[in-house]
Amino acid sequence: MAHPLSGANIGTLATVTGRSGLPAKPGAGAMILLAALARWPFSAGEKLVMESRLPKLDDMPPPVFILGHWRSGTTHLYNIMCQSGAWGFVPPVATGLPWDLFGLAKAFKPLLERALPEHRYIDNIPVNPDSPQEDEIAIANMSDVSFYHGIYFPRAFSENVRRGLFFDDCSVADIRSWRKQFVYFLRKLYLHQGEKPLLIKNPVYTGRFAMLREMFPDATFIHIHRNPYDVFASMRNFYAKLLKEFALQSYDHVDIDETILSVYERMMDAYLEDAADAPAGRLVELRYDDLDVRPMEAVEKVYTALGLNGFEEAKGAFESYLASVRSFEKNRFSYSDEAAAKVEARLGRYIDRWGYRRPGSDGDEGARHEDNAA
Repeated sequence: MAHPLSGANIGTLATVTGRSGLPAKPGAGAMILLAALARWPFSAGEKLVMESRLPKLDDMPPPVFILGHWRSGTTHLYNIMCQSGAWGFVPPVATGLPWDLFGLAKAFKPLLERALPEHRYIDNIPVNPDSPQEDEIAIANMSDVSFYHGIYFPRAFSENVRRGLFFDDCSVADIRSWRKQFVYFLRKLYLHQGEKPLLIKNPVYTGRFAMLREMFPDATFIHIHRNPYDVFASMRNFYAKLLKEFALQSYDHVDIDETILSVYERMMDAYLEDAADAPAGRLVELRYDDLDVRPMEAVEKVYTALGLNGFEEAKGAFESYLASVRSFEKNRFSYSDEAAAKVEARLGRYIDRWGYRRPGSDGDEGARHEDNAA
């Protein structure tokens, strides 16, 4: 289970490798395949047994989705809100073993928990058995349509990223299959989490606002945005770390800067168009700076804007968690005029829309970029 794809089903592995090529690391590839083969009878048995026990989607309370480009503070907000105990969320075991959540995952939970990294690969945020996770790694284990397949199989990096984020070149059947697996995962997660309303965080869904509204008509949404200059600098580290850790093929050809800029443009254009007619009380916009500097006020704003109950009861838990991460060591990156120029040339309209400016332009230290967003 050293690689996240060890929790995938055989069909997903076959489709992805057929499109992207076999792993260039035969040892890792063999372990992933062996894990899938060994789990197959247990996964199939769980699906047969659990299908009749899982709730129907219409019987579940509407989920709350946290949206925002990577490195914009989505994880920080997710971690804070989950302290209330009122939400169902994605635990690490569900990302690694989504097909086996009620069987093998329980049996191997102690081993899986011991195997967790001390902190996330892309930053210093601690990881423990109860740390809320985004669901994209789980979806990559259930579907060949996932952003993470670009990370795992970078020989077809651009194709996998575009399919996983924007459904480029996906057939109607591909999209229908993704939706089916996504809903199946949420149904399992809801039962696993004690039938609490689900709080789901995934940057990928920022570009799928219209689809999520169609799938979950009563869902509510939180969108966090951050200075595009800072996002760009942090995303360089994001891709470098994830590719180094999880790529099963060579990635020397990957143009990280172009990927960051083009994905940001398409994702934000789609979100802004789709969110323009969002009904009042269904969407709240949040600035990362407000969450970072005044987190309790930012979280209260979310609860108030979306009509969520329980803020006062959870204040103590929120404050305790915030105190526990106050000494969190932020990543620090150098910031160049060249990087700023790239951002301004491609992302200037978003900078203007949200009233951001180049770091250091107000007299602060411009050469140092501190990053504690996620």
